[in-house]
Amino acid sequence: EKWVTDITEFKLFGQKLYLSPILDLFNGEIITYTVGSRPVYSLVSTMLHQAFNRLGEEEKPMIHSDQGWHYQMKQYRHALKKRGITQSMSRKGNCYDNAVIENFFGILKSEFLYLKKFENIEHFKQELEQYIDYYNHKRIKTKLKGMSPIQYRTHASKAVS
Repeated sequence: EKWVTDITEFKLFGQKLYLSPILDLFNGEIITYTVGSRPVYSLVSTMLHQAFNRLGEEEKPMIHSDQGWHYQMKQYRHALKKRGITQSMSRKGNCYDNAVIENFFGILKSEFLYLKKFENIEHFKQELEQYIDYYNHKRIKTKLKGMSPIQYRTHASKAVS
């Protein structure tokens, strides 16, 4: 029902890389993400269309972001409207409003970025993909009753049916 998104920056090998994920507030799962060398709009638009491809026709979650320029663009707002998705944004100057995705970035950096050695940018991207898979499928959370995000979603969908 509710998704959050933002962009974070990594500095590796004298270069910058940008990560643009969508996180589902239901279970903390990373729905999809993109990685790029520049924080251009296509980083967000590609991520958004990947997320749309995961939705059923009747599913229309609210998507929350900060007031970054990507999320204020006409193309972004139009893509959400066309899909019937409600846009939500932080109030100006309210950094705590998007705390869940910022918390994910903190976990990602402390458990992954700062603990691993990478040979190059491509190696970083491969390891990032593996970490996000681990985060979604294996990393347990107390608030999810000791389950990973995917396990929790599966458990919850069985309880409903």
